[in-house]
Amino acid sequence: MKALCWIDKHEVRVEDVPDPRILNPRDAIVKVTAACICGSDLHLYDGVMPTMEKGDILGHEFVGEVVEVGPKVKNLKPGDRVVVPFAIACGNCWYCKHGLWSLCDNSNPNAWMAEKLFGFSPAGLFGYSHLTGGYAGGQAQYVRVPFADVGPYKLPDSITDDQAVMLADVFPTGYMAAENCNIHQGDIVAVWGCGSVGQFTIRSAFLLGAHRVIAMDDTPERLALAQKAGAETLNINEVDVLETLREMTGGRGPDACVDAVGLEAHGMEPDALLDRVKTEAMMTTDRGHVLRQVFWACRKGGTVSIPGVYGGFVDKLPMGAAMNKGLTIRTGQTHVHRYIPKLVQHVERGEIDPSVIVTHVLPLDQAPHGYQIFKDHQDGCIKVVLTPHASGNGNGNGKATNSRHGHADVP
Repeated sequence: MKALCWIDKHEVRVEDVPDPRILNPRDAIVKVTAACICGSDLHLYDGVMPTMEKGDILGHEFVGEVVEVGPKVKNLKPGDRVVVPFAIACGNCWYCKHGLWSLCDNSNPNAWMAEKLFGFSPAGLFGYSHLTGGYAGGQAQYVRVPFADVGPYKLPDSITDDQAVMLADVFPTGYMAAENCNIHQGDIVAVWGCGSVGQFTIRSAFLLGAHRVIAMDDTPERLALAQKAGAETLNINEVDVLETLREMTGGRGPDACVDAVGLEAHGMEPDALLDRVKTEAMMTTDRGHVLRQVFWACRKGGTVSIPGVYGGFVDKLPMGAAMNKGLTIRTGQTHVHRYIPKLVQHVERGEIDPSVIVTHVLPLDQAPHGYQIFKDHQDGCIKVVLTPHASGNGNGNGKATNSRHGHADVP
């Protein structure tokens, strides 16, 4: 089969690789009909996440059709159309039974690696380094899905593939980020980053009762899409973010602040420039510029929500501000299994159309180009959907509106 493989920093390539096969009685094989390039994938592309190996298959956002199931998978059958959560969960451990699916104790066969860095291991993830299991990802024609009796969610016909694929990660992640804000009627929520997760955080915050959402980015297309969702927007290159937020909130600060950027934050402020120097000199791992702003900007007694990915250590984090202002900090990989049924209902009722963020649909053989334009914000790119079984080399521009196209080894 064809799959997109990580080769080295800033180099990915579509290659012929062996077809996946059933390795465990709880496995399923899924024919991938749509997959996305996620902002988190850029951390792999940029070489800032450790334990990637040449030939690793990328991708953790995908939908498809079940083509084979193991003997212990009774809830699925060939032909079922499914979306697969990006975090792999066993369904039986203490964490899964308490709804903390992305913290599953049994799905990361390389837990010892994560324990050295984090103290304890999170769940295994599709297509996201050997630190989280070394599973083959879904930017491929087929994928093996472990614990298929727990993870894949059967989709209604009313939801298109370009809507459904957002349910694998970014829509639930944005929703959980907003939910973590502890929103009350009348609250003001500030969101740093208007990429996919930021867009869904904005929309989810309004669903959950926010009165105002203030969104920040430096890309005009992303800011325009945030405005369409009802957000007030700030271009971080044109204003003093902290001073402007204070003015916009009557001097009090936002009730909740969301870091939807993560470890590759950038800016022109002195701390951001120092972050870049220190990460390039291997003196720290993650750039904490946005996280610092979030802590400084949030009102006293407010909530900080962190859906942005962090992989290691953040230098000069203002814990004094967090402690003395009495901030509540909530973060974590998304418990996608918990949110999919609820979010499917929102889509079916027309309250949110997840496909609104899709700007480019490309065949798999153009995936390297997709990574390039996504990283560099070229051609108005906000979200790329890959169609692994599409043929031809069209220009890849435009948006799929009614597609029906809808990570990887043993735990």
